[in-house]
Amino acid sequence: MNLDWLVEQGLERLPQFVTALAIGLLIGLERERTPTAKAGLRTFALVALAGGLAAVLSDIFAAPSIMAVGLGAVALMMIAAYYHRDEQAHDPDPGTTTIAAAAACYLLAAIAVSGYARLAVILAVLATVLLYFKAELGGAARGLQRRDVVSILQFAVVAFVVLPLLPDQGFGPYDALNPRHVWYMVVLVSGVSLAGYVAMQMVGGTHGAILLGLLGGLVSSTATTLAYSRHARGTDVDSGAIATSTTVILVANLVLLLRLAGLAALLAPSVLVVLGPVLGLGLAAGAAIYWLARSRAAAGHELTMPPVGNPTELRAALGFAALYAVVLVLAAWLGDRWGSKGVYLLSAASGLTDVDAITLSNLRLFGLERLSAGQVAAATVIAVCANGAFKLGIVRVAGGATLFWRCLPAMASVVAAAFVGLALFA
Repeated sequence: MNLDWLVEQGLERLPQFVTALAIGLLIGLERERTPTAKAGLRTFALVALAGGLAAVLSDIFAAPSIMAVGLGAVALMMIAAYYHRDEQAHDPDPGTTTIAAAAACYLLAAIAVSGYARLAVILAVLATVLLYFKAELGGAARGLQRRDVVSILQFAVVAFVVLPLLPDQGFGPYDALNPRHVWYMVVLVSGVSLAGYVAMQMVGGTHGAILLGLLGGLVSSTATTLAYSRHARGTDVDSGAIATSTTVILVANLVLLLRLAGLAALLAPSVLVVLGPVLGLGLAAGAAIYWLARSRAAAGHELTMPPVGNPTELRAALGFAALYAVVLVLAAWLGDRWGSKGVYLLSAASGLTDVDAITLSNLRLFGLERLSAGQVAAATVIAVCANGAFKLGIVRVAGGATLFWRCLPAMASVVAAAFVGLALFA
């Protein structure tokens, strides 16, 4: 084999080797700070270089087994370092994390030299984050209750078992029912709800009304509204309970607008040209009115989390899928028979109890070019208006007149500003 050719190939891959070395130094820097780790900056840098060299040699000699032999050598080296018995100074740390980190470093360096440097760097950063936040991740895992773990496992079934098995084609009237698309919406909404639910379980009731409102809005703004309306019922105006409940309820309902914008950004980014300013204007108006009229929250007042159920329970997922499918068919039928007026009527009716389903169905119709961006924005505002009216009814019945009058200005301003946004942008 020509030596000049080898030198030329090596020089061409020099930037990739620099990237591989940087990956080893990054992971090694984190391990260097761990007293029990028996590998640090130099060891991980050398492991990364070994991975890069193994990738190049495998390519030159067309022998992928070189990579496997190199990985085995790295793993055996690390195992020997940890399991070398010294009875006088035996370290009880089994070192499995460092061994796994060395193997990952070797493979990341190999793919970096093989032409996937960007992917390797991203994965290396994520690996370093996992290594660095050991205490935080361990505490978070120990803080999860059995029902929280069940929620995560159920979401895994919903997202990674059921979804790939469903057919990706239209069925039913107007070909409106695509089973995989319908279930994808379930995965999307369940994922957002699960993230808020887990975060809320971790945070508890000690981090302020605004944070609980943010998390409650991700889980369920309706459940949050009901829970904190009951929280304020029958309490003295000066006790702080009403002020706290007002904050949580309004923040949760403002987060709903951000949630809808996020769904639109994921599913139909082009609709945000119209929907974004409309929702943004409503959000700004509601936040401004609340900020101007907000009351003093009582210091030290105990906050409680809203009693929401498992956000990924299969029964709930099937219920949402059925609701979304019905809304899709009705929206297609009404749109075909009465045009946008039919979609607006359905938005008003569906929005009373669930804004997500009607919004997702309208975004689906936009993707099928059956609705324009302006019509989607108008239907979304109508659904938000109906949902706001329903929640104000909950506040009045469950929370009393004082809480109702404190929530009304901000929630009404959201709808008013959103309609102004429609007039300006739609």
